[in-house]
Amino acid sequence: MAQEDSEEFGIGDIFPEPPRPPSPEPTVEVYYRDPNIHNNRIHDWVSISIRLVGSHPLWGHHLWNAARSFATYLDANASTLCAGRTILELGAGGALPGIAATLLGAKKVVLTDYPDHDLLRNIAINVDENVPPRLRANVDVQGYIWAQLVALEDDGVPVSHLSSAPVITTGHIVDASLPRFDLILMSDLIFNHSQHDALLNTCEQALSFERSNQDTVLPSTPAVLVFFSHHRPNLAHRDLNFFTKARDRGWTCEEFFSQNMGAMFPDDPGDLAVRSVVHGWRLYRTPPVHAS
Repeated sequence: MAQEDSEEFGIGDIFPEPPRPPSPEPTVEVYYRDPNIHNNRIHDWVSISIRLVGSHPLWGHHLWNAARSFATYLDANASTLCAGRTILELGAGGALPGIAATLLGAKKVVLTDYPDHDLLRNIAINVDENVPPRLRANVDVQGYIWAQLVALEDDGVPVSHLSSAPVITTGHIVDASLPRFDLILMSDLIFNHSQHDALLNTCEQALSFERSNQDTVLPSTPAVLVFFSHHRPNLAHRDLNFFTKARDRGWTCEEFFSQNMGAMFPDDPGDLAVRSVVHGWRLYRTPPVHAS
C-alpha cells in the first residue's frame, strides 16, 4: 500500500488516468479453508484460487487479509449467513468472500466492483475457476458505482441491463415494498474515507428490512458485514468515522470480530500491532415505521 498519508481516495481523482506502462502480469493467491470448521463436511471444496490483476489504482491487485478472515467467518457461520440468502459484495476485488458465500449455499450472490473492464473480467475469471457449473446460475458479476440507485424485482432478483441473469442495475428508484439483499459484504473498503456516504447510501437502498422478530437481533438478521484493518494507524479515527456516520443515519453498529493476521505491508509506517488486526463489524437497522 502506498506510504503517503493522503486521507482521500475519491474515485473521481483516479479515473481517467494518464497513460501508463503496461500492468504487470496477474498473480494468483490461494485461500485454504480451515480444516477445523464443521461445514467442511457439508460443502465439498478445499480451497479458492484468487487471480489478481497485476496492478490497479483501485487496489484490486491485493488479496487483503480482511478478505481471508471474512471467508473463514462466512464458512464458520454458513448455515445462518449464506444458506438460501441473497448476498451483495461491494468493491469485491478478487471476490474471495462472495465466491465463498456462493460455495456455501447462497441463493444468489452479486459480485460488484467499479465498472472497469480489467477488474470485472478478473472477477469473472475467478468465478469460472472456482464455482462449479451446478452453482453458476447463483452468482453474477456486475459493474457498479457506489450510491447509484438500485432496483429489485418482486422475485428477489434485481433488474439489470448488463446480462441475462442479472442482479443489480442503476438508474431506478428502489421500491421499499420489494425484496432486497439479505446480506451486504464489505471487505477493506472503509479506508476510502471520501466514499463513506456513498457506501452507506448503497446499503440503505439495497439491504432488506425483513426480520422475524424486531425485538431480537438474530445471526440471520439482514445486515452489512464490514471487515477491515487500519492500514494507516494515524488515520484510524477516519476509518471509524464510517460507523459514526452510520449511527447518525439510524444504523446499529457493533464490533463482533477481531483477528491478528499480520500486517499486509510490514514496511509501511505506523504501529505494526494495529495494522495486523482484522476487525469485523455488523450494521443493521429496524424497518421504518409507517403512519397508519
